[in-house]
Amino acid sequence: MVVPASAPKVERLEVSAYTVPTETPEADGTLAWRETTLVLVRVSACGAEGMGYSFADIATAALIEDHLKREVIGRGALHIPEIWTSMVRAIRNLGRPGICSMAISAVDNALWDLKARLLGLSVADLLGRAHASIPAYGSGGFTSYSEDELKRQLGAWIAQGLSSVKMKIGSDRRADVERVRAARNAIGPAAGLFVDANGAYGRKEALAMASQFADLGVSWFEEPVSSDDLDGLRLIREQAPPGMRVAAGEYGYDSFYFRRMLEAGAVDVLQADATRCAGITGFLAAGSLCASFSTPFSAHTAPSLHAHAACAIPCATNVEYFFDHYRIEGMFFEGAVVPSGGLLCPDSERPGFGIECKQTDMEKYKVYGKSVA
Repeated sequence: MVVPASAPKVERLEVSAYTVPTETPEADGTLAWRETTLVLVRVSACGAEGMGYSFADIATAALIEDHLKREVIGRGALHIPEIWTSMVRAIRNLGRPGICSMAISAVDNALWDLKARLLGLSVADLLGRAHASIPAYGSGGFTSYSEDELKRQLGAWIAQGLSSVKMKIGSDRRADVERVRAARNAIGPAAGLFVDANGAYGRKEALAMASQFADLGVSWFEEPVSSDDLDGLRLIREQAPPGMRVAAGEYGYDSFYFRRMLEAGAVDVLQADATRCAGITGFLAAGSLCASFSTPFSAHTAPSLHAHAACAIPCATNVEYFFDHYRIEGMFFEGAVVPSGGLLCPDSERPGFGIECKQTDMEKYKVYGKSVA
């Protein structure tokens, strides 16, 4: 395609990756980890630079360099759907789920940041706000935490003004109810309490746990069974105690996944992640699907990105203020979003996603890419 001479073209794309150790060992119901990797993409046009990222793996950065970069350079910076479609076609033989979609995500997010900066707008205002701000819920409460650590983290979020918090369960089924009881005692009777099993339970086990969790005021049961078990999710959704919502979707990489989950009636709340589902472009598509099924929509992690995108989706209800991600965003970026009064409110005075790299602070964590002076 020939881009008109007057249109800004993408002139440069650079990709890098940074691996940050966790503060303490972390775990959920099915996985343990000690580090998190952020893959960062910079794109530039007409003197403006956009940044986007995914929380992925070093292999994601290499895939961007080797397969996606050539699909972006020279194309119109304002024509994101064209570039997005070209990237999706380019990875056809590599497989759409997994690192391919996370690679597209990082690039797509950077392109939205660039477009907004070229036009002098925040991403939220570029997309058009359905909400001036969006509620955040604190998320962490890892199964590797002691009971005291769990209570301290969740209680601190409520003290800071968040109205709901989420904790991990499933590593030790025998201890889960007492850990949830400790969390309820730490946050008080009025705060929202969410639990996330990350698919650790079987169907009947999840139903039995749901009944006990309901007695402790749990209103959100995330991935009680594997998110691939749509029949199991629907079973638990239909038989869970009144007032308890079943949520899933964070492992969705394309619209077909989200549509299958919605058509199956598997969730009360659909989750999506713009660092996995092919960027802001894929995230907006998932939000539109939710609207067509009259299903609430929730953003999974990466709050500095999702605060903008969720504000543009009418059926979006909240953003996960996930400990690992907001910690890294705060370490790496000036302007990282912070809740105020329990809400995330993108700043219209800061163009793009409103963030700038703290390059010196980032360099010691770099595991891929050229050093930037």
